[in-house]
Amino acid sequence: MTVRAIRGATQLEADAIGEMDKKVSELITAILQANSISKTDLISILFTATPDLVSTFPATAARTLGLSDVPLICAQEIDVKGAMERVVRVMVHTNSELSNGEIQHIYLHGAKELRKDLP
Repeated sequence: MTVRAIRGATQLEADAIGEMDKKVSELITAILQANSISKTDLISILFTATPDLVSTFPATAARTLGLSDVPLICAQEIDVKGAMERVVRVMVHTNSELSNGEIQHIYLHGAKELRKDLP
């Protein structure tokens, strides 16, 4: 197995705990499923959130998926004028048999606009 990094993002409709839990859980689940990753393959997950998201930590939502043994960390995305609002980004570090070209990066909801180059 090789260590791989998988990117993803989602956009929340509002800065609310329930919305954060729903969208982050959806994003992490989609990344794991699309890349055939089991929880035991995970090394760590880095979350960033735009400065307008302050209701809760994205990692809290990931913990509800049973990721209690995976190191998680949150940081604030840089505040770029005109950038998309209410976005949570992730970088998942995992052990995987997939090549870099086979990795599926996942962008959901409005965050799909961040990576128009991906199918």
